[in-house]
Amino acid sequence: MKSTIERLRTDRRLPWGGTAPRPRGGVGRRELLAGAGSVLLLGAVGCTGTSEEGGDAAAPGRRIEHKYGSVEITDRPARVVTVGLTEQDYVLALGGTLVGVREWFGGHEGALWPWAREVLGDAPLPEVLPVEELNFERIAALEPDLILGVNSGLTQEEYDLLSNVAPTVAQPGDYPDYGAPWQDIARIVGRALDREAEAEALVADIEERFEQARTEHPEFDGATGLLATFIDEAAFVYAEGPAPGFLTQLGFELPQAAAELFTDENRAPVEVSLERLEVLDSDVLLVGLYGDGQRLAERPVVRDLDVAREGRMLTMPEMSGVNGALSFGSVLSLPFALDELVPRIADLADGDAETEPAAVE
Repeated sequence: MKSTIERLRTDRRLPWGGTAPRPRGGVGRRELLAGAGSVLLLGAVGCTGTSEEGGDAAAPGRRIEHKYGSVEITDRPARVVTVGLTEQDYVLALGGTLVGVREWFGGHEGALWPWAREVLGDAPLPEVLPVEELNFERIAALEPDLILGVNSGLTQEEYDLLSNVAPTVAQPGDYPDYGAPWQDIARIVGRALDREAEAEALVADIEERFEQARTEHPEFDGATGLLATFIDEAAFVYAEGPAPGFLTQLGFELPQAAAELFTDENRAPVEVSLERLEVLDSDVLLVGLYGDGQRLAERPVVRDLDVAREGRMLTMPEMSGVNGALSFGSVLSLPFALDELVPRIADLADGDAETEPAAVE
């Protein structure tokens, strides 16, 4: 029987980390080949993608390098399908038109969290595609002229099939799968949509907001901040990913005891036994609650930690807006997270030992 962490990993719901494994029920070679005929027939128009083994594109345009080679995009796309976890936010922020979105988590209409739904406005909701495995026929039926898998773990086989449906941008090869920073995702999506200037402006605006938060809260600089999750009866700590990056961009550093759990080669989330929960001690501790994680948060082994007793810990249920915003870590969710979390983090870091433990709904 799979543990909770294994299930969350294979569901692609493991929060905050920069990497994730293949989903459950991944498409095998036999299934790929069996379904390829209909996909190729539906999608054999308008593709100018190239791979390292292929030849040059038919026409000049915007060439984008990725893990499996490169793709040439000659026009401004009008029908976009996203097959990664968070690219829908970037497409909407840059004025693109979504026709299909691969669901990650949240269960919102159109697979759009509130910050993205607000930007969509009265435009039609995109079709929601399952996260468990790619449905190539459904994707092809949407007749996209661009497929984005920048924040994804596409395989070579999946990329080859998708690129026969429409020009496809896979994840960049310079980072682990699911590991590209939000700035890079914004610039790649901006280039794909022929909106590079708008993407640079978005990046600059959000980076300015982080700088403003650091200026307004000099106490963040050099303080220790940690991201953790309670997943049922297990605790995990994180060194990299969208949420740890959020604290880093505010000026926080990993506490030494937690930093020693990681190596330069291995930055994946680390499980911490209940006997060693003192490594969670930090000036600020943010905890995502998954499964039955609230029960662990209420146990004496957690409540007796200094970070909990002194009101420096904030718990966030899985489906809360702030947890979703940190998990997405996108150009749309980061402003939401800054508005909602910076005042709360300031309260945690105020040095007042009488502060009560905090939680969000």
